[in-house]
Amino acid sequence: MRERILQTAEALLRRHGPSKTSVVDVSRAMQMSHANVYRHFASKAALHDAIAERWLHRVSTPLADIASGPGTASERLEAWVLALMEMKRRKVLDDPEMFATYHAVATAARGVIDAHVTTLQNQLCDIIESGMVSGEFTPTDAGVAARAVLDATARFHHPHHVLDAATRDAADEVRAARAVIGLISAGLRA
Repeated sequence: MRERILQTAEALLRRHGPSKTSVVDVSRAMQMSHANVYRHFASKAALHDAIAERWLHRVSTPLADIASGPGTASERLEAWVLALMEMKRRKVLDDPEMFATYHAVATAARGVIDAHVTTLQNQLCDIIESGMVSGEFTPTDAGVAARAVLDATARFHHPHHVLDAATRDAADEVRAARAVIGLISAGLRA
């Protein structure tokens, strides 16, 4: 039932935006009592948080596969950042209105955003720690390094910057990202 509610809420969000995606709106669309929806989501904010969490999970899941996948730490670091960049770029270009809607919902869901950033940081930490174990990277604190990498690459994946870059040439953006990642990897090896 929770999954059906989230699917319905996402469909309403797509059609009508956040203001028309309340618990009552979802229950009407599902032709059920709003009490049934309230059993799973205590409020409109809780429903929107779950939608944002679900949306962000679609971003973090493929990145986890890259973080734990094959290749050197430098190769995985580059693949991870480029994949994050491409996912965000695709969301902006393929459906800009939906991206804006999801961004509004996600921005209001601060706790969900914080958890997502922690997930991304932990994935980077795993990559960096594996590089430290193999002798490829030399930082003394993988967590601090992971946060620095996330901050240093924000231009390529933060929603505000992604919106700005959406009209730029994709190949130029990839070259710029690779240059930044190259500097980061060199710094991690130093």
